[in-house]
Amino acid sequence: MLAANPDVPIIETREVARHFSTGHGSLGRGRPTLKAVDGVSLSIRRGETLALVGETGSGKTTFGRLLLGLYKPTSGDILYRGMSVLDGRSEAARTVRRHVQGVFQDPYSSLNPTMTVGQSLAEVLKVHRLANRAERQQLVAELLKTVGLSPDQAARRPQAFSGGERQRVGIARALAAQPEIVIADEPLSALDVSIQAQVLNLFITLQEERGLTYLFVTHDLDVARHISQRTAVMYLGRVVEYSPTEAIFAEPLHPYTRALVEAAPRLTTQRKTIKPALTGDIPNAIARPAGCHFHPRCPLAMPICREREPRLLELSDSRSVACHLHDPDIAFARAG
Repeated sequence: MLAANPDVPIIETREVARHFSTGHGSLGRGRPTLKAVDGVSLSIRRGETLALVGETGSGKTTFGRLLLGLYKPTSGDILYRGMSVLDGRSEAARTVRRHVQGVFQDPYSSLNPTMTVGQSLAEVLKVHRLANRAERQQLVAELLKTVGLSPDQAARRPQAFSGGERQRVGIARALAAQPEIVIADEPLSALDVSIQAQVLNLFITLQEERGLTYLFVTHDLDVARHISQRTAVMYLGRVVEYSPTEAIFAEPLHPYTRALVEAAPRLTTQRKTIKPALTGDIPNAIARPAGCHFHPRCPLAMPICREREPRLLELSDSRSVACHLHDPDIAFARAG
């Protein structure tokens, strides 16, 4: 196993992109390209949670699947403990498959309906050679207890469980591989509101007990605030703000982030209240607006926003934003 270096992120992307060809064309020529992820550089430190937020169509799920190895990048690099996982000869490439596991929005889709839950969990232990036949039954029972289920439920098939229970099974399946990193892709959105808090608290408890590292993909900023130390905001395939989570809520820098924060559900003493959402729809990802992709929906858009794409500026060691409003060169030009 690769040695841990506290100065090196446990997982990192460098200008990673994933593009998809769409539509029709002769031998693939002339097809429009959907840039689902377009040059994203993020890092996650061991034991922390990075929340990845944004509307549907922002590229969050595609980014998570890149880290899981379900997609290969069109360009850029993915590093595990400082070594590229795209180099098939590296130790990182050989070990990352087990050490990075996923929990998905629809847990039923990741479970074989013809197998019992116990068989599905035992299969993970077998594939990764983590237990012999005699040990598997005991480990399956321990995994089920860890996620709040009874070992007796190992004999049941996924369709016999409720949505919340299935998500617990999905978490147990990820834990069976003894991962270091869990990519959680909207793991609460398909659950009843009454169950969401229980599952979220389970994620937090497991992180504390096992030292897990999370990428938590969510459209719910209230969830991000509850679970994460840092938050990255995506819009049309790119990161527009990258900051400590509390700073996102205290002082959002990008107009898109500000709109998301203002539109997020807020708990009151009696019920949840929701402020008006963003105006307009997210643009077509195949034909993204020129310049800043957010400018058609931005109340603070300037002429330059329609012409020039903003760069991701490091305003401090902990905060970055891609917005012309914070670019000192543009501010100087405007003042002049």
